[in-house]
Amino acid sequence: MAAAAAPLAALDPRRRKIGTGDNRSMAAGDVQRVWFPEMLERLRVQWHPDMPFEAIVSLRDDLDAMLQRIRFEGNIGSPVFRCRDCGYVGPGATPHVSVRAMILSLTRFGIAPADQIHALEKRWAACRKQNDLDLYGKQTALGPVEDSPCTHE
Repeated sequence: MAAAAAPLAALDPRRRKIGTGDNRSMAAGDVQRVWFPEMLERLRVQWHPDMPFEAIVSLRDDLDAMLQRIRFEGNIGSPVFRCRDCGYVGPGATPHVSVRAMILSLTRFGIAPADQIHALEKRWAACRKQNDLDLYGKQTALGPVEDSPCTHE
């Protein structure tokens, strides 16, 4: 008779329970993690080399929504940081998937060859500059530039 499988948290001391009444566990580094396995699977399935930038931005939107859902459902908070300017210690900004991060992940996770991705990254930079897009592929809102980057004070 086979013994019942032990929960991951019991086998690996680096893992801890997440959520109330949740049987899943989270590795200690998940707070800083951006690329979860289900996101990579979606990227592998939906990516193809001749995607127009509008489709790339749409895929980025989907992956970012997945990331936010995973973090919410897993009760994964933001990583703690220390501000270089004022010394504030507290939760950092919620991580998001940028278009460039998604493009670079294609090589990082073996989905596409590096030379193809290098060329795509250059085309994205040119497209972004030409169309005045932010990191996420959205139109930038021009506004006053603040002197201090500290907004947590």
